Amino acid sequence: MNDQTHLIVGPGALGRLLAMHLADVAPVVLAGRRALPAKQTLTTPEGTLHTRRLVTHQVDRLPPATPTFLHLTTKAYAAEAAYIAAMARLAGTPTLVLWQNGYQVQPELDQRHPGPVLCASTTEGAWLSGDDGVTHAGRGITYIGDLANRHAPSCRELAALLDQAGLAAEAVTDIDVRLWHKLAVNAAINPLVARFRIRNGQLRDRPFRPMVERIIDEVATIMAAEDIAPPVMGWHALVWQVVAGTANNRASMLQDVLAGRPTEREAILWPLLSAAHRHDIATPNLSELDAILARSTQPQR
Repeated sequence: MNDQTHLIVGPGALGRLLAMHLADVAPVVLAGRRALPAKQTLTTPEGTLHTRRLVTHQVDRLPPATPTFLHLTTKAYAAEAAYIAAMARLAGTPTLVLWQNGYQVQPELDQRHPGPVLCASTTEGAWLSGDDGVTHAGRGITYIGDLANRHAPSCRELAALLDQAGLAAEAVTDIDVRLWHKLAVNAAINPLVARFRIRNGQLRDRPFRPMVERIIDEVATIMAAEDIAPPVMGWHALVWQVVAGTANNRASMLQDVLAGRPTEREAILWPLLSAAHRHDIATPNLSELDAILARSTQPQR
């Protein structure tokens, strides 16, 4: 790894989507618990196939170098372990970029990492097609910022590079609010599509649309109590805009349920449920989804 390398730890759908785009403009290393085939294929939203060879490693066999950026693209529940494993192999301190859903991992690792920590909030949609492919199911936008607004040049640098690589990006000074907005979108989409095993776009149809509306109402009440400003377009418009932009996507929580993996239920729903509890706000719909997903992801006996 040279000084400009982007080390991406977490070769799931988001990690591979990021790697396949960044590899066109910068050196990239993709690492996970096991090494993937170097030859990877990206299917664009238009159906075009792009194949290229990536440098892939197991995290515990990474060479002792210092990449410029360490991107953690694991699920929220795996982020801390991935961070520890990667940093144990690196010779120096890279800029850490956190791509997790929810709003739990970001403050914790921001305090822990000795170097700059950036947060990414993205609406890009992707799913895996085997060990050697990723499908870019829906184009979105990625916001880059840091929680204390101390690293604006690094945010602008990374956003410009993502833009150059074909992933729309923008450096922002309110990433904490953006993360809450993304949390609201995730809560309105992911649990329902995981429960009913449908694609995002099907939420626009009955019987699902009224369910989404009720979830958004609960989330909006919680956000108001937490003094989180709504998006300019409003909560409902934001959610439906993302649904439309990722209509053909299989949300990450659905992918996890179908694969029998743990979900990000806690990272997405628990911050909202915890805030609702603090403010004595009733959340029958969010609470029901949390309970149903908890049962559906319990190990079978």
